[in-house]
Amino acid sequence: MDGQNQLKPDGEDKALKHQSLDFVTLGMFIIDDIEYLPPTPPVKDILGGAGTYSALGARLFSPPPLSTSVGWIIDQGSDFPPALTELIDTWETSPLIRRTPERLTTRGWNGYDEHQNRAFKYMTPKKRLTAEDLTPSLLASRSFHLICSPSRCRQLVMEIKERRSGLATPDGSGLPKPIFIWEPVPDLCVPDELLNCTNTLPLIDICSPNHNELAGFMGDTGLDPETGEISTAAVERSCEQLLGSMPLQSFALVVRAGEKGCYIARNGGRKRKGGSLEKRKKPSALMHGGLQHDTDMEALFAGLLQDRDGMVVEEEIEVDPGVERWIPAYHIEKEKVVDPTGGGNTFLGGFAVALARGEALETAAAWGSVAASFAIEQVGTPTLGKDEEGKETWNGICVDDRFEEFKARLDTIPA
Repeated sequence: MDGQNQLKPDGEDKALKHQSLDFVTLGMFIIDDIEYLPPTPPVKDILGGAGTYSALGARLFSPPPLSTSVGWIIDQGSDFPPALTELIDTWETSPLIRRTPERLTTRGWNGYDEHQNRAFKYMTPKKRLTAEDLTPSLLASRSFHLICSPSRCRQLVMEIKERRSGLATPDGSGLPKPIFIWEPVPDLCVPDELLNCTNTLPLIDICSPNHNELAGFMGDTGLDPETGEISTAAVERSCEQLLGSMPLQSFALVVRAGEKGCYIARNGGRKRKGGSLEKRKKPSALMHGGLQHDTDMEALFAGLLQDRDGMVVEEEIEVDPGVERWIPAYHIEKEKVVDPTGGGNTFLGGFAVALARGEALETAAAWGSVAASFAIEQVGTPTLGKDEEGKETWNGICVDDRFEEFKARLDTIPA
């Protein structure tokens, strides 16, 4: 382990026990205090922060021993409640725990109005995470959740890639390309940052703002002017504009829209199918001298190559139609939503770990919707337990059972 990656004496890297992480978040750990309108009493010392909830989302779909494939960073200050340490230990994940007695744990205040709009402020200095905070085991993750501004996202992606390039797998080969999931921070989802946003999109795999954040980039409210509700048309229009601005790039937009569910959108395109090596090595007209008088320009701009006789090898082309689809929220009844805090982060944890395990985009969104449903049913995080058969439950429900029930509502989610 090189000098940059060595742990401080007060750090504990539980991820070292599991060399194949599926998910790592660079979201912060925060202890939350939440205040509601009277007569609901406030609650204190609640697990919070984007890092915590996204780790929860990944953990929900990772019963032991898969639980150790979930990595996150916890900075424990001098005021860290022992009860929270005990709670975190029950999850059996792979956190990097850093004890910092010289400072207070990052704490946040949350307040809600009658419309469930949240106000937030830090009560103690925050400790932002960087690529330098990632140990070799965390760096080797199959997916990364980043919550930051566009410019910082670009910096993090480049730094993570650079640091990963120096790592090798046990067989001596390099690490495969990871999945980068970017969650923009609300404060910088403004029209002035739109160009920075589009400059960031080619570097990541998934961009996931919520409906407010997406509307903020586009200079819109994102609301239906007649009903005041979230406008699905505005979400679709904004996604079309963003995808249209980067037609040759490969990324997807996953917009989290509260009770409307989430909208997933990805450009399609054309690519070569896996053909025989002999056919793929045929010289083409473009391999010798560039454009020829008989070059099929339409085929060229579709990303196709011609064979020696100037004919398009149609059978080698696979057309990807892309994706444009709404996935509903799991909870339809408003009374099921007790506290929406962390629902979006939890969605992305479940979504990311699904992609890391090879699931399709639509299936990953369904994982995310189910994960979010567990986060918003109560104040704080859901309760981990076991049923009579010894199967893991959260709030008394098996995650797989809830997913199967949810999948039955959707007609095109693969089995």
